[in-house]
Amino acid sequence: MLFSMPGNEALTASLSARGGWALGALEVRRFPDEESYVRLMSDVKGKSAAIICTLARPDAQLLPLLFACRLLREGGARSIELVAPYLAYMRQDQRFHVGEALTSRHFADLLSQAFDGLITVDPHLHRYRSLSDVYTIDAVSLSASPFLADWIGTNIERPLVIGPDSESEQWAGAIAAACAAPHVVFSKSRRGDRDVRVEATNLNAWRGHNPVLVDDVISSGETLADAARAILAQGFAPPVCIAVHGVFASGAEQALHGLGCRVVTTNAIAHGSNAIDLTPLLCGALGARLGAERPCPTT
Repeated sequence: MLFSMPGNEALTASLSARGGWALGALEVRRFPDEESYVRLMSDVKGKSAAIICTLARPDAQLLPLLFACRLLREGGARSIELVAPYLAYMRQDQRFHVGEALTSRHFADLLSQAFDGLITVDPHLHRYRSLSDVYTIDAVSLSASPFLADWIGTNIERPLVIGPDSESEQWAGAIAAACAAPHVVFSKSRRGDRDVRVEATNLNAWRGHNPVLVDDVISSGETLADAARAILAQGFAPPVCIAVHGVFASGAEQALHGLGCRVVTTNAIAHGSNAIDLTPLLCGALGARLGAERPCPTT
């Protein structure tokens, strides 16, 4: 049985329709003092359950999510999975200054204590080798790269895939290979949360190609915006900016549109830029956990 936290209704309904799982009912709202009200309105005794909750705004989402999980336990659910297409608190994977909270581990501890398993998509694994470095439950990391590559191959003529920084090199290369496109990678220096400098590769060898900037997350948008400016400065058309996760901090989308960029994301986080559906990817992983009432289609 699938349960949706607020904002995840469309993805949950899509998973239910594709995988043949029943939709459960949760009421989640806030009191005037902003405390959370959570009510379970489905019988879960003896059933496997999954809560769908992409964690793009984790500080507001976490307590209602944990309350919902506790209610399913109290209702007798056999197991409870968390499907969080976007997994927050993965970037603080090191203490950069004395006294800093290692929030990636703290957040993982909270979720590991509550759930039996986790399914997510392209989490930020930079210094961690895998989710098992921080999560003590069975945590599955799925890759959206084939879906991004398919969209590029279908919608962009003569694409040039560009990674905005060295961290994106392997990822951009895999996407480019899957859609039979060349790729290049820029370099980046970060001086603060919104102070980013991108140094572009000379793109003269790729005249006639259409630039496509790919990244895992659009948060502040500064990295992609600076990379886009560097591409424009070399006389290319505004790039298409594609990301798995469109977090979109205040002003991020507007900054990219202001440069003439088209922005495309997956539905890992519900947003108007969603053009790539990850339902088939999530359905396959969830079917392995819950068991499908009917076979989960792969296309």
